[in-house]
Amino acid sequence: MDTKLTLKLDKDVIEKAKVYASSQNRSLSGIVESYLRTITESNIDASIAQEDISPFVMSMKTGVQIPATLDEKEEYGRFREDKFK
Repeated sequence: MDTKLTLKLDKDVIEKAKVYASSQNRSLSGIVESYLRTITESNIDASIAQEDISPFVMSMKTGVQIPATLDEKEEYGRFREDKFK
């Protein structure tokens, strides 16, 4: 259910936000709602998360899963050893 919200913001910020929303073919209300949803939900639904990610960033998605236990310094050391053999 949608509910009206009144905000007091700097006039310049509002104007710039309207231009940005227009350039993204989105409503300013939709952008504000997406932002508020993102910062208030700890478990973001995948469809919502994809909506907020730009097409350019999505195009870089590789599907590679990085293990949580990865030691970046150790891996970089191995990379350098192999590179300079």
